[in-house]
Amino acid sequence: MNDRKYIEIQGVEQAFNTPRGRFVALQSIDLTVAKGEFVALIGHSGCGKSTLLNLIAGLTRPTQGTLLCANKEIAGPGPERAVVFQNHSLLPWLTCFENVHLGVERVFGAKETRAQLKQRTEAALALVGLTAATHKRPGEISGGMKQRVGIARALAMEPKVLLMDEPFGALDALTRAKLQDELLAIVQKTESTVVMVTHDVDEAVLLSDKIVMLTNGPAATIGEVLAVDLPRPRQRVELAEDRNYVMYRKAVIDFLYTRQGHVEKAA
Repeated sequence: MNDRKYIEIQGVEQAFNTPRGRFVALQSIDLTVAKGEFVALIGHSGCGKSTLLNLIAGLTRPTQGTLLCANKEIAGPGPERAVVFQNHSLLPWLTCFENVHLGVERVFGAKETRAQLKQRTEAALALVGLTAATHKRPGEISGGMKQRVGIARALAMEPKVLLMDEPFGALDALTRAKLQDELLAIVQKTESTVVMVTHDVDEAVLLSDKIVMLTNGPAATIGEVLAVDLPRPRQRVELAEDRNYVMYRKAVIDFLYTRQGHVEKAA
């Protein structure tokens, strides 16, 4: 297997039947993601970012084209591809530990002891700094902490690919910045392959190795792919005045607001 083509998207189209007729959300999508690469999907609302992420997750099937992960066709959801949504999707009657343990049990329950499953769950919560909140329920913790539990649940399954759909979009600016920094550290440690949907230009440049910019929908496609060649580990304060960071940021803004214009079309 060529690690430079860990995820392969070839000639993908996604269309939906609606009361008004056939709606083409995505067309002619060709993209490769290397093993260990962090890729951001960015574009205006309605450009199909989440649709593309759902295709990689196997939550929907393409109308045309092929999606591969590690040379195997993506035919549905699988534990090798974990998803973190903007809505943390935690079960409110379970503790943080129990929410994470539920996922761990599904993936590893048949081959690991109860002690090993407990250890795996605790390690995931520790990775996101939530050891102290182990026995709290979602209603007892902040929005940022809920998102951390969602990330812990995904990481606990040891996925080969982490898929994130605007995971920090609903958070205040300070909490968002803190979780971005934590995500940078986690990805550095786990060497995860990440595909993340975002609306935030600074978030895309700070986190990514590659930014995939989508044209306006409907029938959106990839308008440009920008390689972000900034050294890791990355420090947001240092990068703020880095000439290359400013250049990448300007390139994304130019694509979104000059070449695509701020036109948001309803699906």
